[in-house]
Amino acid sequence: MRFSTVVSRSLVAAALVAGCAASAAAQTGRVGGVVKDEAGNPIKGATVTAENPSASPSSFTAITDDKGRFSIIGLRSGTWTFTATMQGYAPESGKMPVQTIGAPNAPIAFTLKKGAGPTGGGALAGVNAKELQGELAAADQLYNAGQYDQAIAAYKAVLAKAPAVTAINLQIAAAYRNKKEYDNALAAYNDVLKGDPNNDRAKVGIAMTNLEKGDLKAAEESLTTVAQAPGANREVLYSLGEVKFAKGEADEAAKWYQKAAEADPAWGKPLFKLGLVALNKGDKDGTVKAMEKVIAVDPNSPEAAQAKALIEQLKK
Repeated sequence: MRFSTVVSRSLVAAALVAGCAASAAAQTGRVGGVVKDEAGNPIKGATVTAENPSASPSSFTAITDDKGRFSIIGLRSGTWTFTATMQGYAPESGKMPVQTIGAPNAPIAFTLKKGAGPTGGGALAGVNAKELQGELAAADQLYNAGQYDQAIAAYKAVLAKAPAVTAINLQIAAAYRNKKEYDNALAAYNDVLKGDPNNDRAKVGIAMTNLEKGDLKAAEESLTTVAQAPGANREVLYSLGEVKFAKGEADEAAKWYQKAAEADPAWGKPLFKLGLVALNKGDKDGTVKAMEKVIAVDPNSPEAAQAKALIEQLKK
């Protein structure tokens, strides 16, 4: 992700307010920016997603207007992965700490290169992009409020206007999972893959939905191929670790948690699970070391708070 210089400064600002993150847990932040092509022309109808597995909600979706602008509201403090996609362009992604207090979050500037991307035609041909952004934001508000039926209806209304923006199905699937309507969730994830066959978020979603259904075999099968491919992302690796852990295969789980930690050394979640694997084996020292590492690399995460509590219990 090609950040403007102001975003680089935001990394320092985020570090300065990190100590206030816990008190800001109930607050949310806003991130906006622009998506352009290599010539500097704004790209209308690009999809921008924000994802943070440690947050709840863990993902958001926005669509750029005719000036290439987007805005995402409702993000919890923490490090988020932002990804911009558009038909005919290679996707671009990167991470940025989001703060909910203090100075506003700096804007993100994406520059997409022509190349392989999701299939389909113009996402917003003949559609008012600004109006669609507002409708999508309203759908997100319904989702955040736990009004899942209304949110699903609102997301589907947006999708009916812009069917090429298949990433909206990720939000629809998440709402169905919260309703425990797993077959509907799987159908929504598969709709994402029809337009974007390489979408790892949809593949992870399918696996985790199968895990929630209690179908461990299907969950494992849907992740293994993706996880073994070169460049598998951290969520894929971590999710396979979760499946192995649910199956009681602690050593196999540890292998994939370790790979996830190596893919993102600043992510505390897989390190925390490595600590739990050690705890299940009765390795007290190994558990404490793993938990101390969680606190060191990801101090503002929910896992860091749990790690501190567990260390205190183990040292009694």
